[in-house]
Amino acid sequence: MPARSVTTGVEASAAPAVAQETTPAEALSAPAAAVKADAGTRQLRRGLPRVPGGKPWPPAAEAALSVAAPSAAPPIPATPATPVTATTTSTAGTTSLRRGLPRVTGGEPWPPAGLAPAAAAAAAAVPAHPDHIVQAPAPAASVKETVAEATPPVAETAPGVLALVAQPTPAATASAAHPVVAEKPVVAEKPVRPKAEARLYGSRTLGQWIKLVVLLAAGAVAAAGILVLAARGVTTLPGVPEFLARYPGEYSLPPTAEPGFPWWAQWAHFLNFFLLALIIRSGYQVRTQQKPPAFWTPKRGGRKISINLWLHQSLDILWLANGLIFVVLLFASGHWMRILPTSWEVFPNALSALLQYMTLDWPVENGWVNYNSLQQLMYFVVVFIAAPLAAITGVRMSEFWPKNAKTLNRAYPVEVARALHFPTMLFFVAFILVHVFLVFATGALRNLNHMFGGTDAVNWVGFWLFAAAIAVTAAGWYAARPIVLAPIAKLSGQVSGR
Repeated sequence: MPARSVTTGVEASAAPAVAQETTPAEALSAPAAAVKADAGTRQLRRGLPRVPGGKPWPPAAEAALSVAAPSAAPPIPATPATPVTATTTSTAGTTSLRRGLPRVTGGEPWPPAGLAPAAAAAAAAVPAHPDHIVQAPAPAASVKETVAEATPPVAETAPGVLALVAQPTPAATASAAHPVVAEKPVVAEKPVRPKAEARLYGSRTLGQWIKLVVLLAAGAVAAAGILVLAARGVTTLPGVPEFLARYPGEYSLPPTAEPGFPWWAQWAHFLNFFLLALIIRSGYQVRTQQKPPAFWTPKRGGRKISINLWLHQSLDILWLANGLIFVVLLFASGHWMRILPTSWEVFPNALSALLQYMTLDWPVENGWVNYNSLQQLMYFVVVFIAAPLAAITGVRMSEFWPKNAKTLNRAYPVEVARALHFPTMLFFVAFILVHVFLVFATGALRNLNHMFGGTDAVNWVGFWLFAAAIAVTAAGWYAARPIVLAPIAKLSGQVSGR
């Protein structure tokens, strides 16, 4: 490729021209270049600095080179078929070697510091092409030689002849200065599988329920500690010790009250515990369910309801039947005096018992003969207030309530029933938790024998009967699912999936 020219400040003297003779058939003009350098020294052209902000390279003191005067040399004969080749001869003398950029990153300049022969080594053969022939300048003329900007540097050979020296390409130079490091093979990453969504138990996951229970337990312990300290502080106030002495926590029952617990009271207590646990479970499902697993339609016709609501209403009927039997036997046997207050002293004694419970100094327990006043009031509320309230509000929301009785519906709106029914359920839950806690905290074996063993003795009979009741309740809790409920529900209606 023809090269663009740049000027060099070398004065050339007259010298014989070395030309390439060609045959008429080839029609090529192949002159040979010859350069004659003046004897002595010449100023070396200084280049760019080697480091950013440095001085031009090489230094000014090393810019003078000693160049030997070339001797005349005869022209190089050529033949029509053979291209001109340049031969290289060594010239005596040495010169400072110009050093370039380092060959590796961070290395020393190349070549190493030292001297080199003034004449270059033998050059490679020049191809017989017009673009690669150097034309000698006119004799006895002071001109500036033009050299291609992209042409490789030349080296002096035989007198009056310049030979082309092979120069590495920019890509090769970059490769030498910055060695290519083989890239590590790219390993395809395994696709990350999305985590499966956590299973919901109601409105929360299992982990969320555990955190909630832990937080509630921690809050309950903290609140209990505060209450205990506050109650003990109250007992030190003036007049409080005298109040506790006058009202120990219970009053005497009528002489006709019989001690102990008959067998029907024991069975009613177990059935009440079993049915209440399942009623609370099914009621919570009805309140929180999004899509019922199955539906039930009565045989006589009526509104289709979810199978959980059918279970809830069926358990309510059994629970009300158990309660009615218990109340009838309670009044028939005279045991009603155990849970119905017979004196106004029940209220100050109940307050005294509550204060004693809060200070962890339990009141005297004698449940086989007489409950303390706080127990008597709570059992009265459960049997004669909370249970009827749950029944009345439940019936108002059920299928048994007449939908066309406008006057009755206006007097007792369904919104009132809904507003009372759920808090009543929460009351039962709180009562069960406190009741079971006090049973175990105030003499577990004796208290369990009262309601499960039918005796005032302190042994393990009542405990194992209580454990059996817990196992039966857990089995009923587990069995209360559509696959078990559907065959039972079909006895009174039709079960469908939608």
